[in-house]
Amino acid sequence: MFINIEGLNKHFNDKDGQPVTVLKDIGLSIEKGEFVSILGPSGCGKSTLLNIVAGLDSASSGVVEAAGKTIKKPGKDRGMVFQQAALFPWLNVLDNVTFPLKKEMSKKDAAEQAKKYLQMVQLSNYLHHYPHELSGGMQQRVAIARALAMNPEILLMDEPFGALDEQTRSRLHIQLEQIWMDTKKTVMFVTHSISESIKLSDRIIVMGTRPGTIIADIKVDIPRPREEHKEEMIAIEEEIMVHLKKEIDKVVSEELAYEANS
Repeated sequence: MFINIEGLNKHFNDKDGQPVTVLKDIGLSIEKGEFVSILGPSGCGKSTLLNIVAGLDSASSGVVEAAGKTIKKPGKDRGMVFQQAALFPWLNVLDNVTFPLKKEMSKKDAAEQAKKYLQMVQLSNYLHHYPHELSGGMQQRVAIARALAMNPEILLMDEPFGALDEQTRSRLHIQLEQIWMDTKKTVMFVTHSISESIKLSDRIIVMGTRPGTIIADIKVDIPRPREEHKEEMIAIEEEIMVHLKKEIDKVVSEELAYEANS
């Protein structure tokens, strides 16, 4: 397995010093070149799991490996795209993408590499624009190009389209799917959107509420482009909703019990 997670647990102390379990006994294997979405309700630990794979956070216990090596810190093999584009406002599009490349290659080679991926996200005409001159969707495309320009084996994406309108998201779904098919990167994609996960993924990992556990591992065996197979997509959506309904009911019950005891 290309990404291997075994017995992963994550704990921290709350503001009162009480221990809280965020992730419990997570086991997950991802093949090289797979597009895997992590789906679940707010607070189930999706982003925490992604940050641990990125090396931005550490597990309390368990095994987390990429290509057979234990993940202890961020690495060149993993590129991260966050919920917000996090571009440098004082740098133009080209310089934002070349910024992390400067230590790896010459200025000329960095520019050529950046232009290659900016063309892939259809931003070749905006090389000298600044972030404030771009729409939210365009900024996210710059962030994707920046991550890809490092040529990581693994692309980690934390709800990169969550703040965008539906029309822009749909366009970016098409672009991201094409980029994935062209590059064959291994992708872990965190999302709240069931439809988004079905459109993009080979597999969907459904997580339950805190402590976060994996409650379903669903293979999306639907030909691409997915929009041509509506009935199959609806069937998977219904399957996911069955799992999530149990989790939603659990949260509601806990809230009612808390209110009754307050």
